[in-house]
Amino acid sequence: MKVSEIQKAKKRTLSFEIFPPKKDSELKNIDETLSILCDLNPDFISVTFGAGGSINSNNTIEVAKKIKYKYNVEPVVHLTCLHYDKDEIDSFAKVLREEGIENILALRGDRNNNIAEKNVFKYSTDLVNYLENKYDFCVLGACYPEVHPESGSKVNDVIHLKEKVDAGVEMLLSQLFFDNEIFYRFRDNCRIAGINVPVIPGIMPVINASQIKRMVSLCHASFPEKFKKIVERYESNKRALFDAGMSYALSQIIDLLVSDTSGIHLYTMNNPVVARRICDGIKNIV
Repeated sequence: MKVSEIQKAKKRTLSFEIFPPKKDSELKNIDETLSILCDLNPDFISVTFGAGGSINSNNTIEVAKKIKYKYNVEPVVHLTCLHYDKDEIDSFAKVLREEGIENILALRGDRNNNIAEKNVFKYSTDLVNYLENKYDFCVLGACYPEVHPESGSKVNDVIHLKEKVDAGVEMLLSQLFFDNEIFYRFRDNCRIAGINVPVIPGIMPVINASQIKRMVSLCHASFPEKFKKIVERYESNKRALFDAGMSYALSQIIDLLVSDTSGIHLYTMNNPVVARRICDGIKNIV
């Protein structure tokens, strides 16, 4: 089933993101994580995609098949394009179609000095256009409440996002953020620009200090003063920081839910304990 249809029927969705194991021998170990996550009744689970190498040796598809056929949850398969040509994208798309997987999160992918760029799909919008013209997938896109690092300005970022939606993106999943007001302003700007697809906020519960610093550095996410105080106070106390980080994420999610967002996309980092605690904290909130 296409997740856009789920979104239209429910108006508000709960979804998770996981990453597949890098080694084939570790595939069986993902089942414990998937079992717990799927027991929480998400509307879909997105599976990340590693760039480079053979596009069809990627464990993304194997994990997506488990999600769909073993656990009866719809998967959304990430697909990057910067390092692949049309034949490789076609090969991957055909496998998805044969396996009955209907949902793709179309991404450019990060630049990597060790992997050659094919210069066929320079932007995610190029991939969206290609998929829309050849296939019948539900295509999702990524968005950045605090501006994509390469956009240059908020205006340019929203302009390019509108182009991506016009190309065929049916839902947007946001990069993580720690300040809800930033997301609300971004959502308002999207509406002003005529972007009328659901914009789903992405939340990552940050439960250790090194993770916080890494995420802020990679994603260029703002670090609110009240969150900074939590980290500074409990940085050397892992259990206290875990509890504080979970409480902060829950407060973000509750505020988002009461502010009529289209759902919550939870970056689980393959940690089902985190996902369960979040779901327990919002189970009675409509």
